[in-house]
Amino acid sequence: MLSKYIGNKSFYKNVLKLAIPIMLQNAITNFVNMLDNIMVGKLSTNEMTGVAIANQLIFVFTFCVFGAVAGAGIFGAQFFGKGDHEGVRYTFRFKLIIGMIVAVMGIAIFWFLGNPLINLYLKGEGSSADKLEILSYAKNYLNIMLIGLIPFAISQCYSATLRECDRSLLPMFAGIIAVAVNLIFNFSLIYGKFGFPELRASGAAIATVISRFTELLILVVVTALTAKRSPFIKGAFKSLYMPYKLSKEIFKKGMPLMLNEILWASGMAAMSQCYSIKGIDVVAGNNIAQTYFNVFSVAFTAVGISIGIILGQQLGKGSKNEVLDTARKLIVFSILISFIAAALYFVCASFIPEFYNTSDEVRHIAKRLMQIGAITLPLEAFAQAAYFTLRSGGKTFIVFLFDSAYMWFISIPIAFVLGSYSGLTISWIYLICQLLITLKCILGYIFVKRGIWIKNIVDDL
Repeated sequence: MLSKYIGNKSFYKNVLKLAIPIMLQNAITNFVNMLDNIMVGKLSTNEMTGVAIANQLIFVFTFCVFGAVAGAGIFGAQFFGKGDHEGVRYTFRFKLIIGMIVAVMGIAIFWFLGNPLINLYLKGEGSSADKLEILSYAKNYLNIMLIGLIPFAISQCYSATLRECDRSLLPMFAGIIAVAVNLIFNFSLIYGKFGFPELRASGAAIATVISRFTELLILVVVTALTAKRSPFIKGAFKSLYMPYKLSKEIFKKGMPLMLNEILWASGMAAMSQCYSIKGIDVVAGNNIAQTYFNVFSVAFTAVGISIGIILGQQLGKGSKNEVLDTARKLIVFSILISFIAAALYFVCASFIPEFYNTSDEVRHIAKRLMQIGAITLPLEAFAQAAYFTLRSGGKTFIVFLFDSAYMWFISIPIAFVLGSYSGLTISWIYLICQLLITLKCILGYIFVKRGIWIKNIVDDL
């Protein structure tokens, strides 16, 4: 029984070889985001809330980029497993083209529709003066962040392709340096240290933009200098040529996935908006809780990303008989890690909100949401592992139904009704919405066990 769900030493060595660099990069990134959140949180509640709202919008853009590159990434991992470097090169080009399109569209939308989008989060209780001040902070922060959208999109194209080619250390290295730059400039520009001007919340945005360009520069230069280890980069920029058949298949598989990421991210933003109906304090409290949720979920998130890459490579090699066994063991591993993270998250919920210069009500809300998030963390881990498993075989329509369709047709309507028409507190609403993941886990278990996702999609390309 144990051998069915638990791998041997060699199995975990291979998994961790890929997962640890992703884990470290995400951990450091989220740790700096946490410190950024605390630094802004020490300024004022309104500044923290404004930045939180702007980051909700940037969050949607981030997942639009992830979705844009993920479709080609399914093919990239299988091409690499097959040993087809030209195929990987084509998928890299596709990522760059679609990533740039998404970035330009994101800049246009946020520039022209920034105010109405921000105002969606200011419908709850609170004074008009506070709302106007929050709007101003959010708009200033968002406008600065637009400068970093294009370098971010290109960086993701590089990072995703390098990971698919078993070079996860380089994205980790670039990410660590970028977050170190972000941290230094955060402290300097928010508070006006080391001779820099005191720019408060706007300083946090400038620091993030500087770190985006730093990360991109490192990825581009080092990948070019080590082209022997990354054959896909050779000749990648000589033309924009893509074989018609491959482009067609990436669109066919990738568009549902990109749409899924867009709808899922916008769905998460919509969930936050539903919670915000209960008041501006909820926006601030939820911002604190979600910041630390991201910190404590990095381990199983990294395993989830690794699941998609490892299973994709096995499918590309034609190792279909091994895939289901590998998937089962990776999912169990992800859940076990999540229990450790959940225990730590629950304990930290008792004192983390005290770091913020905000009201007792905001601290109380943050504490309760963090505790609820900790209890339901293993459910999140299983759902995420199932998502990456299904995605590895190109079953993007099933992924779409499992992920974003579930969000928009079940989670959001229930959150909206409870937020708008019930007398329940935000803690009860959040708990109910988090427990809805249970049904999603059941669906994920059924889809994974049936094995309909086990498919090689690159043999005929």
